[in-house]
Amino acid sequence: MKAMILAAGRGERMRPLTDTLPKPLLEVGGKPLIIWHIENLARNGFEEIIINIAHLGYKIPELLGDGSKWGVSILYSDEQQSGAFESAGGIIKALPLLGDEPFLVLNADIFCDYEFDADFDLQGQLAHLVLVPNPPHNPKGDFGLRDDALLLNAASDMYTFSGIGYYDPKLFQDQKLQKSPLAPLLREFIDKEQISGTLFNKMWHDIGTPQRLQQINETYKHTLTSAI
Repeated sequence: MKAMILAAGRGERMRPLTDTLPKPLLEVGGKPLIIWHIENLARNGFEEIIINIAHLGYKIPELLGDGSKWGVSILYSDEQQSGAFESAGGIIKALPLLGDEPFLVLNADIFCDYEFDADFDLQGQLAHLVLVPNPPHNPKGDFGLRDDALLLNAASDMYTFSGIGYYDPKLFQDQKLQKSPLAPLLREFIDKEQISGTLFNKMWHDIGTPQRLQQINETYKHTLTSAI
């Protein structure tokens, strides 16, 4: 299975840190966020990784190169001239690199110990989303979960989309290449009962603001390795 890391966002909420550095290169424990993901992917059997780039995007391949340092192959979907296509648009643009088989997509600006699964089976669904308990900045959640089926609304608990999902390329095949977020497309196919999900209860953080980044570094400063 191939993996895609969404790394093209401007990171407005992270300014001024992202005025000179793309958000995926911000560091937790002395290591850029995107490298934590690449190490996790390589450790769990992923060999081919696609990364989309836009804002200050040239700095990402300057650091990562072709991925050989981690035993993987990295290809770049370049959105620097067009401007970022947002999440769904970025995936659609990268489809020629992702191929015809199901693939994993993750947001570069999260920090977690979720173990990516290179053998994940969609079992006929068009997507499978990993959900997490609601963080303070998203108290109402995004989706409900009943057994392994996602719901747009739940009578009881709602959960937050982690930014990690497994996708069949058929989900995107009829979509135009344009700037478009992922959430409306997901809601459309959740309503059609074609998207499943699971709840991940371990360590997960959305690195959305400088304050959250600082807090995470304080929390893990004694437990994370800084070796790159």
